[in-house]
Amino acid sequence: MMQEITLWPLADRRRIKGVFTDIDDTLTTDGAITRDALTALGELREAGIPVIAITGRPVGWSEPFAQSWPVEAIVAENGAVALQLANPEGLPADVDARNLLLKRYQQDNATRLANYAQMQQVLERIEHEIPGARRATDSSGRETDIAIDHSEFEHLDEAQIAAVVALMRSEGMNATVSSIHINGWFGTHNKWQGARWIVRELWGRDLEAEIAHWAFVGDSTNDVLMFEAFPQSIGVANVRRFEAQLAHKPRYITRGERGAGFAEVAQALLAAR
Repeated sequence: MMQEITLWPLADRRRIKGVFTDIDDTLTTDGAITRDALTALGELREAGIPVIAITGRPVGWSEPFAQSWPVEAIVAENGAVALQLANPEGLPADVDARNLLLKRYQQDNATRLANYAQMQQVLERIEHEIPGARRATDSSGRETDIAIDHSEFEHLDEAQIAAVVALMRSEGMNATVSSIHINGWFGTHNKWQGARWIVRELWGRDLEAEIAHWAFVGDSTNDVLMFEAFPQSIGVANVRRFEAQLAHKPRYITRGERGAGFAEVAQALLAAR
């Protein structure tokens, strides 16, 4: 059962040294980050609590936010690729590193190219065979997965969503449903595997060994692996939309929805300092 965030023990909050968060309908509200959520990210950074955003959104869509939000990194496409602002140390003096992004992939270039070609065939099959199924408007920015819109600009019912998921899986793809999209990809990565990967990449550390010192904030069924893995997991209030479908629920739930809910999580952590 999800507990109100006000019941989150002080001792547990004091142990938190970093936060993973979903983006859509967790940091953002109606497709944009709100002032309270953006302020919360800045305050967490100032307090020495790094935030890593992890999302099903494409890497191309994520680039401006990796440049402008006070986050340590953005892990996009459900764990496949990460963006981080470059460290200016070691760069030539005439290189402006303020908006220079480093991009890290889990798959090598040959694998990505082969998978991409195969995924485009699956995408065309979905649009041809499932009435109403349309690729997400952010598809041009995707490199390692495909996405079908079910709630952002299009609307698919549960039967249509299930049909898309089934077709993806029949083609040997992983498939997951976020608050707005159905994502499919080839490979072993997912949000939880991507979280472990980026902690190793950034700091050479083992996330599983220090999991008690991390929190995760999310809102939908594609966050279920993270809700299961993180003892300190929090759902923003709109997670109730998916509650019946969650095999593993967040431990705590905020009063506010979306960005306001994330701001609640940040305030709970800052109050414990």
